[in-house]
Order: sequence, then C-alpha cells, then structure tokens
Amino acid sequence: MEVVNEVMPTSPERVEQMLEPGPDGPIFMVNLLTFKDEAEYEDGRETDLTGREAYQLYGRVASQLITEYGGEIVFVGDVTFLALGQVDELWDEVAIAKYPNRRALFDMSSSPEWQAASMHRAAGLAGQLNIETVGNPF
Repeated sequence: MEVVNEVMPTSPERVEQMLEPGPDGPIFMVNLLTFKDEAEYEDGRETDLTGREAYQLYGRVASQLITEYGGEIVFVGDVTFLALGQVDELWDEVAIAKYPNRRALFDMSSSPEWQAASMHRAAGLAGQLNIETVGNPF
C-alpha cells in the first residue's frame, strides 16, 4: 500500500467527493499528522516555531470552529509505538474529530476563520491523512 501524505486536497475529484452528502449521521475524522521540524510559512516569514507549535496555533482555532459547526474533538494523542504493520515512518499525532455530517466539515473548512488559521496548519504539517469513518454498533 502506497501512502501519500497531503496537507490539502490535490485533486478536483476529491473536493467534489467532499461535496457529496456522505453517510447518514455523524462522521468521525481520523487525522494522522506528521509535523515539520521547523515551521515554514508560505509567505516566507521568519519564525522560531516548530511545526507542532505552528499546528497548535491552527488547532486552537479549529477546535472552536468544530464546536461551532456542531462537532467535537474526541481524541488527540501522540503516536508512540507501532504494534502491528510496517511503515517507513510513523505519524507524530492522531486526532479524531466528530462532525454531524460531511457537509459540516466542508462548511467549516470553507469558513473565513478556518481559512485564516490554515496558514499555521500548512506551516506546521509535513503531511497528513484524513480518514472519514462512521461508528458501528458492537
């Protein structure tokens, strides 16, 4: 399995898929995050921030927006060990956010507030995977 970390969707097809209704009920977005050692802003500004610190600036805004759009942060934690499987490199952090539906996620990430904060996200992330999941009864 080939894995390509991205910071933003790179294909128009992926954006179109995000506009589709998606599953009924809430979705849980599993975010696998890899941080840059040092933050790199697209505008070339000088900074002493690490990638993680820049991403945390984004995260403070995003966590408030998630709540405003009817969602919640379910879990955030550092990756410490790979118990099964094989990958060239582990992600640094896992975050899980619950949204009422796919549209709420799209609307939030299209908001001016999210767009303004996303510069910190791009500065801090080396890459990520965002995986949409739905809950199943046990």
